Amino acid sequence: MSAQKWHRSSLRHLTEKMEQLGYWISHTTIARLLKDLGYSLKANEKRLAGSDHPDRDRQFQYITAQKALFRKADLPIISVDTKKKELIGNFKNNGQEWCLNARAVNDHDFEQDALGKAVPYGIYDLKYNRGYVFVGQSADTPQFAVEVIVRWWQEIGRNLYPKADKILILADAGGSNGCRPRLWKQQLQELLADQLGLEVTICHYPTGASKWNPIEHRLFGPISMNWAGKPLETFEFMLACIRGTDTDTGLEVDAFLVEKTYEKGIKVAKEIMETLRIEWHQVCPRWNYTIKPRQAPIVSF
Repeated sequence: MSAQKWHRSSLRHLTEKMEQLGYWISHTTIARLLKDLGYSLKANEKRLAGSDHPDRDRQFQYITAQKALFRKADLPIISVDTKKKELIGNFKNNGQEWCLNARAVNDHDFEQDALGKAVPYGIYDLKYNRGYVFVGQSADTPQFAVEVIVRWWQEIGRNLYPKADKILILADAGGSNGCRPRLWKQQLQELLADQLGLEVTICHYPTGASKWNPIEHRLFGPISMNWAGKPLETFEFMLACIRGTDTDTGLEVDAFLVEKTYEKGIKVAKEIMETLRIEWHQVCPRWNYTIKPRQAPIVSF
């Protein structure tokens, strides 16, 4: 191990160093001189994007083309993702609100003091500018994500798109609906394609580009602004904050509580994956694929 040390130089530390060099100067004078030279305290800024994937721009162009095809055919396009998990209880929530006195909250965010942990999974309908948030109470798993999409289609989607037999899903490259989890693809095959008879096309945004996923800035951003500074004391209050979210562009949001418990760590064998009817697209096949029904739909409407 190296013996090198790094010492942070505050104004008073600089004063001591100047005294060692024979210059008697106060820390306030040093602050003024530094300001005259253009120096000031600054925090780090996240500007460097890191190494770009060679297919990054190509993937964005392909997603745009897929969206245009589905819009022309009047087929559903949804953007999905999981919002940050929230502890339910009297805990600090970032942001500010207009009030006479600041609200007192717990000084520590201990999970054992919470009523539960909320897992908000969102679905954003690009055509109708509608958001749907399903708040789970256990784990964020691929099974949870797919069952939420199935519930949305059965209760809402099929009424908005009565003639649709295909659906385009825009998702991040990671998480429960990422491009890697086998369970995500297996559940889409069984629950969405086989049972409902839908041809499902999935396009994943490149790694590190999740902010371009429409749900991030069109749904999750407004929700965070609406409950900013308000402790999410109960699940009911959280759902009310989500339902009360709107924007000048006409966004409407609905929220639902999911009581089912989901288990982590469910594995899907390679032999099962080989039975799935997945067609990988020629353009960036890792991020773009279509899952087709293996048989006639089990449930007909």
